[in-house]
Amino acid sequence: MATEFAFPDSASKTDAASQEFQTEKMSLAMGPSHPSTHGVLRLQLELDGEIVTSCDPVLGYLHRGDEKIAENMTYNQFVPYTDRLDYLAPLASNVAYAIAVEKLAKLEVPARCQAIRVIVSELARISAHLLGLGAYGIDVGAWSVFLYAFEEREKLYKLFEELTGARFTTSYTRIGGVARDVPEGWTGRVEGFCEQFLPILEEILALLTRNKIFQDRTVGVGIISKEDAIAYGLTGPNLRGSGVGLDLRKDKPYSGYEQYEFDVPVGAKGDCYDRYLCRGEEMRQSVRIIRQAIKKFPAGAWYAEDAKKIFAPQKAKVLTSMEELINNFMIVTEGPQMAAGEVYFEGENPKGALGFYIVSKGGGVPWRMKIRSPSFCNLSILPKVCQGNLVSDVVSILGSLDFVMGECDR
Repeated sequence: MATEFAFPDSASKTDAASQEFQTEKMSLAMGPSHPSTHGVLRLQLELDGEIVTSCDPVLGYLHRGDEKIAENMTYNQFVPYTDRLDYLAPLASNVAYAIAVEKLAKLEVPARCQAIRVIVSELARISAHLLGLGAYGIDVGAWSVFLYAFEEREKLYKLFEELTGARFTTSYTRIGGVARDVPEGWTGRVEGFCEQFLPILEEILALLTRNKIFQDRTVGVGIISKEDAIAYGLTGPNLRGSGVGLDLRKDKPYSGYEQYEFDVPVGAKGDCYDRYLCRGEEMRQSVRIIRQAIKKFPAGAWYAEDAKKIFAPQKAKVLTSMEELINNFMIVTEGPQMAAGEVYFEGENPKGALGFYIVSKGGGVPWRMKIRSPSFCNLSILPKVCQGNLVSDVVSILGSLDFVMGECDR
């Protein structure tokens, strides 16, 4: 039988010593006006010297109210508001919302539309990861990475503008299709971008991957275990960086993702460095998906033919047909008429799983809408992951989580 020994004298001496050298804790507000909080995020930190003893994230400075706005708009009118969720990947946010409403309407879009959505979603993933990588580089002192990343993003914005007519808030996807077909030669220019992007991506990553300063700031910092990542509802690269290989494009494929071959990068330690590596590899895989989609790019319609009561008719038909004019008037004024029911759909956005839960009582306006924003859920881990780290490590942790406040304060 094991025997337990107690040393009351030594224990009391240790406690007395710890009390003697314990410093007074300080409360520090980091943000909401702080460059390293990546938007209007406030962290109420409690510090013991340079060590973080507690971290309380404070949200709500944007006052968005998108979910309530959706309940006072027709289904089509809410599309531009999805641009303002993850405004670094509006094309992907459009797609997730449109598929959710199409699920409610039991509507299938044609293969060409699905391929277009895959291409724009993966381009949006590359754009969002480039911005996250560039901002992360600045956070830890690597300015050149930011300049490289934004030069490539500018090339993407030119492609977005050519396709959608806008650079930033695109509002391209429609319920039942997309706003317009791809311009002539656009897929070739996308393929040209991919061809020149891969060598530049390797050059960008080479600036960080073996960089001693970057490794010191990220390796072993902000470790999130597999169990904690699941328990806190993390998704996207933050979940996969902790060793959980969940990717909705593979596990619950949508928009034809099951046709494409790609790998899902998974981390080993769950630290800031692993999350960085996952995003770097995801950009390579996005290029791989885009090339396959262009190679298999199908012909045909870019909107569902049986979506006449949802998808606004083309302008030429509105001006020449009384029936189409009436249909357009009803869609614009009353919205597309949906059956009663409830649906949930989530897509694999750059930040993680973006979900839309829609409850319909019939008519052209949703009765209730709930948005599962990945950044909001990913930030829930902050109180745990920041505790015990240095103040300077908080900057590295925030950059590695790669959140956007537009969808946190939805």
